[in-house]
Amino acid sequence: MARRTATGWRVGDEEVSDLTSAMVLADLLAADLPPEGPPTPGSPAAAGPGPGHRVEQVDIQKLQETITQLEHALAVRVRVEQAIGVLAERHRMRPRQAFELLRSAARARGRRVLEVAGEVVDSASNPLLRIPEELAKPPAARRRGRNARRSHDDG
Repeated sequence: MARRTATGWRVGDEEVSDLTSAMVLADLLAADLPPEGPPTPGSPAAAGPGPGHRVEQVDIQKLQETITQLEHALAVRVRVEQAIGVLAERHRMRPRQAFELLRSAARARGRRVLEVAGEVVDSASNPLLRIPEELAKPPAARRRGRNARRSHDDG
């Protein structure tokens, strides 16, 4: 069973975190929609509305809403993945570390990850655009800076 949570999509007990899984879910949902175009002879739609017609319309509407939500989630996911790629390349880190850095910067500033991700992606094509300071410097450089201050204060 797939369901939307506050943190993203969950399939069964697993968090869906990659683009491929979201695309598969969208394809599965789309496969349940009736084909578009005029009804073919002998198809239920050709016979006209029957007793289950209202239920089918509600089911179709729910599927269309779910597809819209999945398409939106997919677009958001693409933007976040692009930002992860930019950060991973800039700071020579693993994608998971880049995501954690992106997420912590968004939380520290009380902003949505998508907003901060958009700034990171835009900064890749325009170096004059500013991104949050914690994303501009590699994490190792910040740690070295702190240690250098500590050793300076100790001496």
